Amino acid sequence: MVDIYIINLFVIGLLLLMVTLGSGWISRLPLSFAIIYLVVGILLGPYGLGLIQLRRDEVFNAELLKRLTELVVIISVFGCGLKIVRPLRLGVWDITARLIGFLMPISIFALAAVGKLFLGMSWGEAILLGAILAPTDPVLASEVQLTDTNDQDELRFGLTSEGGLNDALAFPFVYFGIHALKDDNWSDWFQEWVLVDLIWAIAAGIVMGVIVAKSIVWIEQRLAKGRPANELMEDFVAISTILLSYSLTEIVNGYGFLAVFVAGLVVQRSYRNPEKPLAQLEFIERIEKLLEVGTILLLGSILLFQPMLNYAGQSLLVIILLFFIIRPVGVWISTIGKRSLDSHRRTLHPGTRWLFGWFGIRGVGSLYYLAYAFGNGLKGEVAEQIAWITYTTIVVSVIVHGISATPLMKWYERNLANQRNASPRATIDEFE
Repeated sequence: MVDIYIINLFVIGLLLLMVTLGSGWISRLPLSFAIIYLVVGILLGPYGLGLIQLRRDEVFNAELLKRLTELVVIISVFGCGLKIVRPLRLGVWDITARLIGFLMPISIFALAAVGKLFLGMSWGEAILLGAILAPTDPVLASEVQLTDTNDQDELRFGLTSEGGLNDALAFPFVYFGIHALKDDNWSDWFQEWVLVDLIWAIAAGIVMGVIVAKSIVWIEQRLAKGRPANELMEDFVAISTILLSYSLTEIVNGYGFLAVFVAGLVVQRSYRNPEKPLAQLEFIERIEKLLEVGTILLLGSILLFQPMLNYAGQSLLVIILLFFIIRPVGVWISTIGKRSLDSHRRTLHPGTRWLFGWFGIRGVGSLYYLAYAFGNGLKGEVAEQIAWITYTTIVVSVIVHGISATPLMKWYERNLANQRNASPRATIDEFE
């Protein structure tokens, strides 16, 4: 009898070989790699070969899911930071400020209202649902994000910076929901939530991201003057920056996701040799793709037909409202009066605003927050309700956004992105 572990290695190796050799054909189709991984995950789960099982004897291994998605997110948000070369000026980051400062709270509280009014949840449970589903995914949304460090496209920049930041900044609302689950009397913990979970944790994340990244770059450059590191080992500096930024920030009760994103931004701007962060980005993207395979395979193996059917009506309501009303309307409100930096237009093109509204891709970040909530008080019937709504939303997002990303981005590049009357770099430099 062959060990199941060995069979899993064989299947994953075969999958990687197939998607790698077939990537040229797959990339031309209205089909994302995540859809392929999801289907294979389902085939490896309980409805297929039963090779991957996070559920044994009705016990769900939320800790494994949490740790894997945590690793994927921190690597992905660091990559988002490395891709962004825009100057750190509010005028240049205006679209990000709008998507984080307006759109994310709108999304969270609109979803919370749906949970309270239509799904029978308490306000604490409903806010937790909204916070879990609020982050847009920096992992599965790679096709609509910045393609490289020279890409200054406003749509891609907005989606990349949003995905890098809201995976961290949804955390205060997750904590809010967890506090409310444990204590219905908000006055007992609200002040602590504001001071610790909102103000301190965000400030600590930003400061630690800057300090750790600056320190690592300074140490590396000093040592390189005497005896440079082995070229084969240099890429691991990126991994050390991610792990040190994340762990040290968590130790001081800051948001590690935020620190890692900030560290990526700082690293991009700290090297005298521009090839250094570029090499780190290429290395990080390879690791991210590998971890994406494992995460989506696990998601596919988690899915069970009967629970998804039991909550299908509620999931469908959330999906329709989130994808077609809450996110698009929220984007429209958030971008009122938004000036376009890379066009002669005074405001963003309506087509660009519509694409911002459509590409609110949900994925690994939501899985992480769900697993985190499982370990911090989310249990019972409401846990099943929130879990299966979340799983179904992610699956539908993987499918519909995966199918639509290629044709919509081609349409965007052909009709909007290439119709600029000003150089993006020149326009952006006006803010420096």
